Amino acid sequence: MAVSPTIWKLASFFHAQLKVKARVYDENELEGTFKEMNNESLRWQVFISLILACSFRRGENLALEADLINWDKNQITIDPAIVRGEKGRPVLKDPKTFNSTKIVTLPNSVMVLLKKLYMENRRLKMKAGEIWQEDHHEWLFCNEDGTHFDPTTPTTWWRRFTKRKNIRYIRLHDLRHTSATMLINQGVHAKVISERLGHADIRITMDTYGHVLEAADQEEASKLDGIFTKRKKCLIKKIGNKCQK
Repeated sequence: MAVSPTIWKLASFFHAQLKVKARVYDENELEGTFKEMNNESLRWQVFISLILACSFRRGENLALEADLINWDKNQITIDPAIVRGEKGRPVLKDPKTFNSTKIVTLPNSVMVLLKKLYMENRRLKMKAGEIWQEDHHEWLFCNEDGTHFDPTTPTTWWRRFTKRKNIRYIRLHDLRHTSATMLINQGVHAKVISERLGHADIRITMDTYGHVLEAADQEEASKLDGIFTKRKKCLIKKIGNKCQK
């Protein structure tokens, strides 16, 4: 039986929202994950923190270099990404869209971790000596010889980490969805969230996180209702006391 394009589009829309809703951590799960992360190496603490705090993609994290960081303003410029190319080989790729080139401000706590990782990498380079192979880039997430991580490395680590710590597994990319959901629940404007995510159009953000935005909108309406109800009671009281102006 043929399905009309409109019905198919609606079905795809709701299916995408259900997937996002099911594949995010709630506040308790996030708290537990952060607690377990304290015992992990610094580079993985930073890697996961950047996804959750800044909504970075895996490839954007992998392509981070020291000269993309504004240490004075607590900002990172996201430009290229390291992704899997032909035959699974990692390649440095330009931004997907113009909006993918973005400047994101980091929380102070994440910036502190980032500075520690930068200094740790400098010490690693001095210790490596002739073993160091990278001469053109200063990758933040690098191997002992200075070369950047393979795109599969963080994915493999994340899967093993959640299993080892008995944490409910969601994909590494779903931490980005978790980040967006957190921002929405904190009342951050959809336009700002869209820019942090690097979406080409705010409609992508609205379509992907529509259910979360709707829930946040309903919560705000309830707060407003409380304000108006309180004011209504106050006016009725004034009228009863003949104090209305």
